[in-house]
Amino acid sequence: MPQTQLLNPLESSKRPDRNKARGSYFVQTWGCQMNEEDSEQMELYLQDLGFKRAETAFEAQIILLNTCSVRKKPEDKAFSFLGELRLLKEQRPEIIVGVAGCMAQVRADEIKQRNPHVDFIVGTAQVAEIPGLVEEILQTRSFAKRLELPPRRGAVVTDIPQRNLERGGRIKSFVPIQYGCDKFCTFCIVPTTRGRERSRPTEHIVQEVRRLAELGAKEVTLLGQTVNSYGKNLAEGNVPFSKLLTMLGGIPGIDRLRFTSPYPRDFRADLIEVMRDVPQVMESCHLPVQAGDNGMLKRMNRLYTVESFHEIVNNLRAAMPQIGMTTDVIVGFPGETDDEYEATLELMRQVRFDGAYMFKYSPRPGTKAAAMEQVDGKLAKQRLDTLIKMQNQITEEINGGLIGREFEVLVEGPSPKNPKNLKGFSRCFRNLHFEGPAELKGQLVTVKATESYVWGLYGEIV
Repeated sequence: MPQTQLLNPLESSKRPDRNKARGSYFVQTWGCQMNEEDSEQMELYLQDLGFKRAETAFEAQIILLNTCSVRKKPEDKAFSFLGELRLLKEQRPEIIVGVAGCMAQVRADEIKQRNPHVDFIVGTAQVAEIPGLVEEILQTRSFAKRLELPPRRGAVVTDIPQRNLERGGRIKSFVPIQYGCDKFCTFCIVPTTRGRERSRPTEHIVQEVRRLAELGAKEVTLLGQTVNSYGKNLAEGNVPFSKLLTMLGGIPGIDRLRFTSPYPRDFRADLIEVMRDVPQVMESCHLPVQAGDNGMLKRMNRLYTVESFHEIVNNLRAAMPQIGMTTDVIVGFPGETDDEYEATLELMRQVRFDGAYMFKYSPRPGTKAAAMEQVDGKLAKQRLDTLIKMQNQITEEINGGLIGREFEVLVEGPSPKNPKNLKGFSRCFRNLHFEGPAELKGQLVTVKATESYVWGLYGEIV
């Protein structure tokens, strides 16, 4: 099958009339920020075809599931949703059901076998094929799938095909700068679902961020599986991640830059210096540790040690004492002993992260860890519950100590639970809610913390 032509994000392309209404669509998303960004591109493609967003899947003409395979739970949710759509398709055979994302990439045959009502399946590198597939299926009503991944070695992605930037009015935007992964952690399926590591050319990223600023974006988050290894495989003009941040920090209109997720081994001194010295780069860092024991890290094929991780944390806090830090932790990894689990708890006590994403190990078929001796599920659940309880206590203690402190907050709009309040995040990524007029949306304000909770802070505008 011929490869889709890859385009510069600002090059014009012939698109259908977006104002020509043809029906409605619904996109259901599971997974990480990269999936969220992929879903936004999917929606823009469907809008270009003349479809409007529906409030629910059950009133849409096109239903698209953007799936995740990092753990078993989101896969179960996707299969359950597909089961509901089977009944809907029996009632309305004219609708189109598509499956995209990481689960689609690795379980396409099973998806179709279990759900014959699915019309098309699209892998992680073929999002731009969706408009053509929809048009084709509307005419032929025949099943189609696109699962090709880019070459596995020496690949450089010139851009997402026909990447659509016309999403004005968004205060915050995600910008992928890198795809795939070369680390091959034994628990992770990402190299299989998204391919080997590939970096976008620097000039395309700069152009995209500049265009987003023109459309009203104030904050941009750079995305990559190991985002701080950006640029190492660019054929020409290798630009390290720290230099890219400096370049983007000089774009008028962009007040804030964030990034996720960095890999500990690639976290170097030049990146810490840029975080400290470039005002647009926020003093926050999500740094996945996964485990607090060197034996566990080795079995996970995490290419760093507990000692080197502590060194990075200490260097970050020395450079930016007010930095906010979060992490990822897996418990119940194959072979995890009581002592190894206690070492993870001890690391969490010592580092005192502001928050953490904590998970029970989920075997992923095809990964090395899935073939290792597994920990009893009930024991793993007990360990996870203990870890969550301890981390929540740490978070509450940290937030309680911030009462009376003032924070610069980018106002995102009204709180979904209480529209009378506004919400936003501080530079160090603390969630703040406060009273204020709706006209403040998109502005930077100073908020003094008056109450603390495990989710964040409540305050008042100074």
